[in-house]
Amino acid sequence: MPATIRDVARASGVHISTVSRTFSAPHLVNPETRLRVLACAEHLGYRPNRAARALITGRTHNIGLIVADIANPFFPPLIKAAESQARHRDYHIFVADTNEDPAAEEDLVHALAKQVDGILLCSPRMSNSLIEQLSREVPLVVINRQVTGLPAVVMDVGQGARLAIEHLTGLGHHNLALLGGPRGSWTSREIRRAATAAARSADAALTVLGPNPPTEGGGIANAEQVRRAGVTAVLAYNDLMAIGLMEGLDSLGIRVPQEVSVVGIDDIALSRLVRPKLTTVATPTAAAGRTAVDMLLQHDSAAAHRNRGGNRTVAADDRRTTAQVMLQTELVIRDSTGPRPPAVSGRTSPAATTTTADPGPHSPADPVNAAAVNPEAVAS
Repeated sequence: MPATIRDVARASGVHISTVSRTFSAPHLVNPETRLRVLACAEHLGYRPNRAARALITGRTHNIGLIVADIANPFFPPLIKAAESQARHRDYHIFVADTNEDPAAEEDLVHALAKQVDGILLCSPRMSNSLIEQLSREVPLVVINRQVTGLPAVVMDVGQGARLAIEHLTGLGHHNLALLGGPRGSWTSREIRRAATAAARSADAALTVLGPNPPTEGGGIANAEQVRRAGVTAVLAYNDLMAIGLMEGLDSLGIRVPQEVSVVGIDDIALSRLVRPKLTTVATPTAAAGRTAVDMLLQHDSAAAHRNRGGNRTVAADDRRTTAQVMLQTELVIRDSTGPRPPAVSGRTSPAATTTTADPGPHSPADPVNAAAVNPEAVAS
């Protein structure tokens, strides 16, 4: 028969309530007593009942982590780092995948709200207004997205895009393309903004192709458009698209980097395995996962609690925190970028301008910046 709290209390010579506090509020227990209780619990193999503890403390010691696409190699390092950090803090993580569907995302937040102490939203696809509304139901920390009034962990993809464009123009490329990400994407908007500014500063032309699905297929579908645009270098929204683009270019007989240089963003493991090895912008995904867990737990103690009936109340002052953590990115130069081909002597489009080409039937052109027109549509 498993050891009970009464067994631990009897063995350590304390009241049952002291054992309970040792696990639920250790700071309220004398250090010497706490160590004795923990030693007895370990010897007896006692494990506290988390459900029962939640009824007493108002804490489940569970965290929800919702990601846009668990099959995307960008997310696993973040998930593993968040889980490790949570275990270190005596919390468990429930991971949920939305398959890039904002409706599924909203449903998952509602479903998890009463089972966790807070939720990490990673690259959410919902509107800012809906995310803000949901934060009144459960404490939220947003990763890869900025929502006014909510804590967020953001990777500086704008800085990374600038470094990538400077690298390409430094190699002599003056006719560039940018493969945009999903429609309304906050991250894609930041990349586009920074890449446009960097190209303008270098007196280079930038053709924007997109929006696109953030997948290998999204990159393959753009190979023909890149060829038609006559560009000599491409920055892609993420590594999967960059790898897909290289595959598509290869099928067209276009060599990378001899004829077209390619840069990705994320530095997923696959970027080091493909040939040529992908030049990319490394994003600190593991650090983002750890930081987000710490940020959520830092605010959770004052942000929300459960009463015995399971109802959650949220302290508005804490919920409205504007805490923001910006993590730096860096350019990792490998084999997919090289000097502009000698045969290319001119530009096929006006310098220092941003144009949007028709990316074909699989990826409809986005003639305007959706985020600028409708800020509420911005997603990661």
